Amino acid sequence: MEEGDKGVFAHHREEKEEGAFTMAAGREAKLQLVQRHVRAFPDFPKKGIVFRDICPILKDAAALKAVIDLFEEHVRNNHQHVDLIVGLDARGFLFGPLLAQRLGIGFVPVRKKGKLPGATVSVSYDLEYGKAEAEIQEDAVAPGQKVLLIDDLLATGGTLYAASELMRKQQAEVLGCMVVIELKELNGTDKLKPHRVFSLIQY
Repeated sequence: MEEGDKGVFAHHREEKEEGAFTMAAGREAKLQLVQRHVRAFPDFPKKGIVFRDICPILKDAAALKAVIDLFEEHVRNNHQHVDLIVGLDARGFLFGPLLAQRLGIGFVPVRKKGKLPGATVSVSYDLEYGKAEAEIQEDAVAPGQKVLLIDDLLATGGTLYAASELMRKQQAEVLGCMVVIELKELNGTDKLKPHRVFSLIQY
């Protein structure tokens, strides 16, 4: 290899490294922007719970765009063959359709029992006090389709687990789960194994 060729290769490598550094810096800036727009409310909805409020994210166009940018980057880098985004009632409905539109794919809502018309498929899951049911329309997801589940927050993992069970009933393939906020101490990821969880912010 000639000396000039070595110089060209070195230059391209430096450009690539610089581009990767710029992307990482941009990602970090977006994460910080999102985190600044999450409010903490102690003792809500009951004493001992710290409620993480995402409403300021929705109110700020730049913060909302940052969330969708980060989700989009994750999907494009890791799940190029996804067919549908599946969002959970109700805050998954806020981020899921925006992401699906960016990706040029469809969105499917998982709703609380009794909210969807026509033939539905449902599963029951445990709440802290009692049980609840989640459902989708029977024709919403076809066997073999690859889906990503999305919600605003992962706590104990009950609702995301219910959604994954709905997908299993429909013989769809769950590629992973995505959330804005993960509460690590509640170990929700354990309930969702083997599905991987991508979270923007962890507490």
